[in-house]
Amino acid sequence: YEGKAIIGKCDVDANDKLTTQYGIRNIPTVLFIKNGEIKDKQVGATDKSTLEKKLKALI
Repeated sequence: YEGKAIIGKCDVDANDKLTTQYGIRNIPTVLFIKNGEIKDKQVGATDKSTLEKKLKALI
């Protein structure tokens, strides 16, 4: 997804501010953000195809 999406990882124990800002209460949590707005969220373990489907819907 190079050039189409930025994918990052955050240590929730070291970043209390981000967990509060985005309302993250469970891990793992994947946020799909477009133009600064949360468009979708996946909470809990999931398979690769589900994540790819959600990502492709936004790019």
